[in-house]
Amino acid sequence: MLKKENSKKACNINSKIIFFATGNMHKFNEAKSILSPLGYAVAMLKVKGDEIQSESLKEIAEKAATNAFKKTGLPIFVEDAGLFIDALSGFPGPYAAYVYKTIHNTGVVKLMDDKKDRKAIFQSVIAYLDETLCEPKIFSGESKGEITTVEHNPTGKTAFGFDPIFKPTGNEKTFAEMTIDEKNSYSHRAMAIRKFVEWYKLKPA
Repeated sequence: MLKKENSKKACNINSKIIFFATGNMHKFNEAKSILSPLGYAVAMLKVKGDEIQSESLKEIAEKAATNAFKKTGLPIFVEDAGLFIDALSGFPGPYAAYVYKTIHNTGVVKLMDDKKDRKAIFQSVIAYLDETLCEPKIFSGESKGEITTVEHNPTGKTAFGFDPIFKPTGNEKTFAEMTIDEKNSYSHRAMAIRKFVEWYKLKPA
């Protein structure tokens, strides 16, 4: 079993409180909207650490969860996501956050100017770790869809990242045009969170 770096025993935390290591309020709100109705309180912890560079979302999430647990000693989960565009050979993949910061949605749409195939997949990986586990527990989800030809970002919506240019299969709205509840019906992140909570509620205290 993993231990905190300072070797102190982790606190005995009420199992109805789940800690989410993230600095992204949008991600936190999406997780809260799923977990709260099920009776779980979600606490956001900003845990700084070195994020590894990897082609694997799973590897990135595992490392981040291990780092977060070692620093806090708390039962905690992290989430990492990537956007994989078919016509761009899977780009930006696990580097979605960096690509968004550098070329934004307009840059990705421009890269797709001459592409007829606009299929894309959003993937999410959640890694959870506590003192009862020897390694992080992994849960994943994906949302298939397409990249739009223009950016859709209605005023007043809480969209972030590539939401304004991703339209999930089966809906004419982009993620940016949806409410949180609507997005959670299609979202890769919501799918991973639901898998996590199904496991978590059966986990021995």
